[in-house]
Amino acid sequence: MSNSATTFANFEIPSWFDSEQLTGMLRGIEKEGLRVKSDGYLAQTPHPAKLGSKLTHPFITTDYSESLLELITDPKSTPKETLSMLRQLHVLVYKALPEDELMWPLSMPCMLSADDQDIPLADYGSSNTGKLKTLYRSGLGIRYGRRMQTIAGLHYNLSFGDALFSEWQKQLPKTANQSLIEFKNDKYLGLIRNFKRLTSLVLYLLGASPSVCPCFLAGRDHDLELLNDSTYYKPAATSLRMGKLGYTNSVQEHLDIRYNHLPEYVDGLRRAIQTPHASFKKLGLNDADGNPIQINDHILQIENEYYSPIRPKQIAARGESPTEALERRGIAYVEFRAIDLDPYSDIGIRLSSACFLEVMALYCLLNDSPELMPEEEDELAINLERVVNEGRRDGLHIVNNGTEQSLESWMITHLNSMQPLAALLDAHYGGNDYRAAVALMQGKAGHSESTISAQVNDDSKRLGSLWQLGFTLAQQHRESLLQQTLSPNTQAKYEVLAEKSILQQAEIEESETEDFMEFLQQYR
Repeated sequence: MSNSATTFANFEIPSWFDSEQLTGMLRGIEKEGLRVKSDGYLAQTPHPAKLGSKLTHPFITTDYSESLLELITDPKSTPKETLSMLRQLHVLVYKALPEDELMWPLSMPCMLSADDQDIPLADYGSSNTGKLKTLYRSGLGIRYGRRMQTIAGLHYNLSFGDALFSEWQKQLPKTANQSLIEFKNDKYLGLIRNFKRLTSLVLYLLGASPSVCPCFLAGRDHDLELLNDSTYYKPAATSLRMGKLGYTNSVQEHLDIRYNHLPEYVDGLRRAIQTPHASFKKLGLNDADGNPIQINDHILQIENEYYSPIRPKQIAARGESPTEALERRGIAYVEFRAIDLDPYSDIGIRLSSACFLEVMALYCLLNDSPELMPEEEDELAINLERVVNEGRRDGLHIVNNGTEQSLESWMITHLNSMQPLAALLDAHYGGNDYRAAVALMQGKAGHSESTISAQVNDDSKRLGSLWQLGFTLAQQHRESLLQQTLSPNTQAKYEVLAEKSILQQAEIEESETEDFMEFLQQYR
């Protein structure tokens, strides 16, 4: 058993580290949200034409379904700038949506029809690249059911400047023979391992899916209770989205993809993409008419199918796979994925949550990070399941280094250790947003009734159902966003982008002459 308890126990900021090393930090957000009609059912309309091409638009696209919007910010140099751009994208979306459509504010969908086919796959046009994207989604649908793919979340992407890594490497003579890229890879993987050790903290503090609508449970085994006749919940749950009912995958549980060395991680992912899986083989590659229904019958169709609460990332060039990009240029940033939408924010995340995630990332980066082996992964999986289902239960314990420890004392220990880093971040950026964020989380750690998940349950009871809460918040967000205006300059910039994206898609479609089935055979 790795000694992860001592990893964090006596954290001190390294003597060489000061706020100067925070120069060059960048962050970006990817935020999903379902388009729904005013009766709560999924919108069946195509992606609004005003928003441009979802294949080529850099900031506004769709995720799994045609109805599942995905908004992507540029990397920005402060959290406020990132949230400001995310807000602009929400304003643009609302200005383009039909009047009777809303963006659903909760991670878990409501009012899905009984028929999976009423969840339309995202359509990326007639190019081979576009068709492959839709085929991948078709494969996910037949493998796991389309309703699992309507769950929405938020990804927080973060990178640190090279100055930090260069200074750090100077302090460690043993690493002198490593290139800066190799050194950064090792340190980013250390951050990832520590984040995995602390995922339960994120689910408790930011989890916002303690309940689901009955439609989501149709035909599934579960042990949820009725909150009222149209909402199922677990009284002390935090994030059902991150548990067995949510976006998980029993096939992937035994993949043993490790985060100790980059080549090992890349090999693990590739092995999964190249290994056939019996149950996916049974589904067949093509339907009765010979039309393809999944890319392949392997454990993973492509890298993105691997679900993990955090991923190492590198920007892939056209025609390059994510693992090739990582192998060639190393880790550029880290993607935090275990984040529920905050239904009380009109853009799905508050500044305090963003600042807290950044403090936590720095804490994970600078702490010792022993290798993460399957035995410890199993322990972390137990903790995650406990916090997902009953994170707010008084006296809940988690397993820490083989021994049971109270969740509350474990959280408070870590949050107290993060305070000095929050002070350094505030010193670098000015203001006290980071210290305020950690103080807020310390309050939540000792008072479970002040968490978002507790608020969701209380408000669902008060309003009569989870659906009613989601609908009420969606209308409020729509009103507040439609009252906001973009400067003429910003508005014009986005209009040009939308037009350009449509032209780019047309160019791609015109330049391709290869038949899709031939293209797919090569890809397979």
